[in-house]
This record gives sequence, C-alpha cells and structure tokens, in this order.
Amino acid sequence: MRVIVCENYEEMSKAGARIFAAHVLLYPEAVLGLATGSTPVGLYRELCRMCKAGEIDFSGITTFNLDEYYPISPENPQSYRYFMNENLFDHVNIDKSRTHVPSGMATDPAAECAGYDRQIRAAGGIDLQLLGIGLNGHIGFNEPDGILTTGTHVTALTESTIEANSRFFDSREEVPTRALTMGMETILHARKIVLLANGTAKHPAVKQLLDNTITTHMPATLLKVHPDVTLICDREAYEG
Repeated sequence: MRVIVCENYEEMSKAGARIFAAHVLLYPEAVLGLATGSTPVGLYRELCRMCKAGEIDFSGITTFNLDEYYPISPENPQSYRYFMNENLFDHVNIDKSRTHVPSGMATDPAAECAGYDRQIRAAGGIDLQLLGIGLNGHIGFNEPDGILTTGTHVTALTESTIEANSRFFDSREEVPTRALTMGMETILHARKIVLLANGTAKHPAVKQLLDNTITTHMPATLLKVHPDVTLICDREAYEG
C-alpha cells in the first residue's frame, strides 16, 4: 500500500484529484468508482475546477457509485444520487446516462444489486475506485461483521454509522437504516484504489489499516490484499 501524508484536507483533496485527473487524461473512456460523504467533496471540487478550466474531459467517462441509502428517492437532498449531481455531475461535461448509482427506490432491491454488478462487469470493470473509510472501518456500507457479502447487496447500517450520518439529516430518526452497497469482492476487483482519510477521528481506523492484521471486523483491512492501493491522508489521520 502506498501512503501519501498531506498537511491538511485541502492538500489531501488536491493530491487525490491529481490521480483521478491523470487517469482521465490517460484513459478518456475509463470507468471510475466513486464515493460520497464529506471526505471526497474537496476532491470533487478540484475536479470540477479542472474540467471548467479545460484541463480534463469527462465526456467519455463512465462512473459507478459505491452505495445508496434504501429506501430513498433520488430527488431527496440526502440521497447519494443527489449528492453526486450537486458535487460533481452537474459541473462537468459527463453524460449522466453513464453515471450509475444503485436505485434507492428499487421495488426488488436484491434484483437491483445483482443487476448493478452485471452493469459493472458489462462496462469492463472499475479502473480506478475512490474510497473513504468509516470510523468503524467500513468501506462503502460494508459494516464490521463476522462474515461479509461479496457482491453488491442490501445491508443494515450499524448504530455507529447511523449516528455518524445523522449530521446530514434533520434528525437521527430520518436516517435510513438500510443501504445498497458494493460488496468487498466488487470493490477489490477494481484495478486501482485510492482511499482518502482525514481528521483525528479517523486515526484509529488508519492505524489498523496500516498494521499487519486483516479482519472482517475491520472491513478496510481487506484492502491489504489488493496490489494497487494508495492511501492519501492528512497528518491528523496519520498521526492522531
């Protein structure tokens, strides 16, 4: 695992954006895996700036997001489809028909998940996957457990994740208790992975990510088996 330690959030965001921009320049028809949450917002902001400046071109890019709350409407401001439109898709020259987020309104969520994996395979797989890391080490919505599901699936959110995400909602009661998420096998099939982490609260997760253990009770540790992972973090996340 390659580790890049930055001084602050802005530097971390720009370092991550440079990797994605370089990939888009080298592979103009690349398939990108994308993440939501507060951590990647700065990276997306920088990619929007670069696209508006004519430095990168998203017209041939395909994207697949890690996850979506369930149930939730794509018009809901807390949905991940809404998040992606607001933070990236509405501000770059991407074909929205080539941007994919699991449907939070699917009548058959299991079928939606199976179809999502088929779409990823049909696109040739994910070339470069962006990840964040939860306080409990979750990746996407793959929560700590004795057993993890391999493909995209419906999952129940842990109390700690619901609590952490409640800051985005008017109340804790409004946070969905389930989500559709890529499984660890789907994520690990990405050819390259970039993981972002910032802030002292993420230090315990980052510390365990960098030790010599692998456990499903800390899903992020499974990234240690991948041959091409870059961790980009600020000094607070790295040093605590």
